[in-house]
Amino acid sequence: MTVLVTGGAGFIGSAVVRALIRTRPVTVVNVDKLTYAGNLDSLADVADDPRYRFERVDICDAAEVRRLFEQYEPDAVLHLAAESHVDRSIDGPGAFVETNIVGTFTLLQEARRYWTRLGGFNRERAERFRFLHVSTDEVFGSLGPEGFFTEETAYDPSSPYSATKAGSDHLVRAWQRTYGLPCLITNCSNNYGPCQFPEKLIPLVTLNALAGEPLPVYGRGENVRDWLYVDDHADAILTVLEHGRAGETYAVSGENEQRNIDVVRAICALVDELAPDAGIGPREALIRFVADRPGHDQRYAIDATKIRRELGWQPRETFETGLRRTVAWYLEQRGWWERVRSGGYRGERLGLGAR
Repeated sequence: MTVLVTGGAGFIGSAVVRALIRTRPVTVVNVDKLTYAGNLDSLADVADDPRYRFERVDICDAAEVRRLFEQYEPDAVLHLAAESHVDRSIDGPGAFVETNIVGTFTLLQEARRYWTRLGGFNRERAERFRFLHVSTDEVFGSLGPEGFFTEETAYDPSSPYSATKAGSDHLVRAWQRTYGLPCLITNCSNNYGPCQFPEKLIPLVTLNALAGEPLPVYGRGENVRDWLYVDDHADAILTVLEHGRAGETYAVSGENEQRNIDVVRAICALVDELAPDAGIGPREALIRFVADRPGHDQRYAIDATKIRRELGWQPRETFETGLRRTVAWYLEQRGWWERVRSGGYRGERLGLGAR
């Protein structure tokens, strides 16, 4: 079996690639454009495995995407390639429209072309083929203090990022219903864990706390997020790929709601414990409240009953155990994040053009 993973050098994508290589007898083709968030260092543990391939390809390039399908003849596509940072989408929405909508359209078109041709000479393989699109709970907008997102929640995106992800979800669903392409969609809550780009909340706060630098928190830190450890998410994606029903959507959550300010304080306590520094003192004193983000959703929370009941998936990590593992990883992996912060991970990798 061959699985094509788009965005496999990203945070969640690299976790999925590592999980596939470590736990499944498959060949993995990692397709990544290597934008700022794509980091091949995150795949160092599996890069030399003979079942791993890397292709530096932009999913908006139809000719190159077609070549990938023809060359590798995948049995499944895991589509994770996306622009995903809300603040960046506010400052530059064009890249989000291009990658998240145009890129998804291009991938769907080439997947349909390949799948149709496959059905002409190998019906059994065509029936096994799956296209799994990985999305976000942000497409549903903002919750009040009560209730949860489910697979039936109406879309109500607030940012250019979430609007383009909503658009890509609609495209995938349309290709399933109109053309019969066997697609699945997952909508996940906020991910955290090793190898996350340092602009995101948890790694940013961890590294700033370690250095004794200010810890910026939007508004008063009252916004609530539902946190999912990235390896649990990777396991959920593979569970849906192998056991989910084509045409279905599955909401994935760690069911760990936390206020942003409480997350920041928990990180401060862990860094104080694991990397005490008398010269810095208690890290909580470094917290600085800053002007809130435009269109900042108040609360996200997912009811993951469907994937638990129908597919038997459940997360292994609590927020407490997952956060401790995450903070400890960043403290131990200075080489990884120093190369990211310095840009060294891009400078060494940009010339590869590996295939």
